[in-house]
Amino acid sequence: MADRVLVIGSGGREHALAWKLAQSPHVKHVFVAPGNAGTADNGKISNSAVLVSNHTIVTQFCKDHNIGLVLVGQEALLAAGIVDDLRAAGVRCFGPSAKAAQLASNTSFSKAFMDRHGIPTARWKAFTNPQEACSTDFPARVVRARGPAARKEVTIAASKEEACRAVQEIMQDRMFGEMVVIEELLQGEELSCLCFTDGVTVASMPPAQAHKRLLDGDQGPNTAGMGAYCPVPQV
Repeated sequence: MADRVLVIGSGGREHALAWKLAQSPHVKHVFVAPGNAGTADNGKISNSAVLVSNHTIVTQFCKDHNIGLVLVGQEALLAAGIVDDLRAAGVRCFGPSAKAAQLASNTSFSKAFMDRHGIPTARWKAFTNPQEACSTDFPARVVRARGPAARKEVTIAASKEEACRAVQEIMQDRMFGEMVVIEELLQGEELSCLCFTDGVTVASMPPAQAHKRLLDGDQGPNTAGMGAYCPVPQV
């Protein structure tokens, strides 16, 4: 019997997931919450106004509409534990637990994890004091460490002065948060290679590359992602 599926999020990622899921004969209908204009009333796909920030309401929606699987693309909700709450209520859900989601949502946590397990990563330090943050001696990328949106507020600084300005915005003006991670700036290609695992077997997807900078030629401020392409000819 074909399942009804709920995709949670509103961006291009969720649009792509809904578009592909709708092609499967195993899927009867795809709800996207909150969705966007591209996922509104599009064949087997429709948007839902269910309040995704309230996990109890989402759980009830899934039971009322016989949802067979939930896919969560929105990082803030993953960090807030929506997967844990849905699974605890007996709703099948694809996505990391709140603890696992810290690898993406909390920069200082993920950097410390990599150091602890010998995974190569750029040199880094976390700061709560802006003066100390400005004293780092390596080319810097400035990141707010806490909260899912923190990963998006990244300044790739060409100089120590530019890095300090970003620190001031983040910490003193409380624009994005009260902690920064200063990283050594690594030059080169950045790729994403995602894998699926059941705890025993690992299945790799082909590498993909995102367009992060706002302007052509890798110029301008970092964004949450201006798009992506796959396969990647560099690999």
